[in-house]
Amino acid sequence: MLLHIPQVLTQADVADIRKTLDTQGWVDGLRSTGPQAANVKRNLQLDTASPVFASLSQRIAQALQIHPLFVSAVLPGKVLPPMFNRYEGGGTYGNHIDNAIQTDRFSGQKVRTDVSTTVFLSGPDEYEGGELIVEDSFGTHEVKLDAGDAVIYPSTSLHRVEPVTRGVRVASFLWTQSLVRDAWRRSMLFELDMTIVKLRGQLGDNAEVVALTGHYHKLLQQWAET
Repeated sequence: MLLHIPQVLTQADVADIRKTLDTQGWVDGLRSTGPQAANVKRNLQLDTASPVFASLSQRIAQALQIHPLFVSAVLPGKVLPPMFNRYEGGGTYGNHIDNAIQTDRFSGQKVRTDVSTTVFLSGPDEYEGGELIVEDSFGTHEVKLDAGDAVIYPSTSLHRVEPVTRGVRVASFLWTQSLVRDAWRRSMLFELDMTIVKLRGQLGDNAEVVALTGHYHKLLQQWAET
């Protein structure tokens, strides 16, 4: 499931984060890349040894984990520390699939990457090119969102970032191990949850809405891995 998550960050948050990022040194993105992706990756990343990395990373993670749409769609179990990348002057990242298992750089814990997330920190008017292209069984999707918005998609999806031909594209990116491993089950739970939210808004917590809520939690109990 590919889903737009609006307003993860306020414009004030984005401006503050960008102000901090713009004062930092960036390193070659190849430092965090496997041998296959290294052939197609041309970008910069915030050095994880930077004194501001941990606080900025935690700020992004916290904003996502209190966003109801992210929580409902991803059902986060373990969230890897968000990282930051920068594309300019033709920077690009060709077709690739994210590693299935990654290591939490703070805890050393191995984490299964079920869901990939990009949080845009540059507005679409700040750069040309730089579209995130995600390919799945439903076709090819082009994503270029407002600063502060995010997109989630299965980490098994083939995806790329088109060359940035003008300006600078800055974003945060991360991976999440979901409580529900199966993407189809996550999608069904998300649709059911959104239906319950709509019905609750129309009908209140009547007997039928409460019953549907119970069915949701029974399915989550059956499918969740903790």
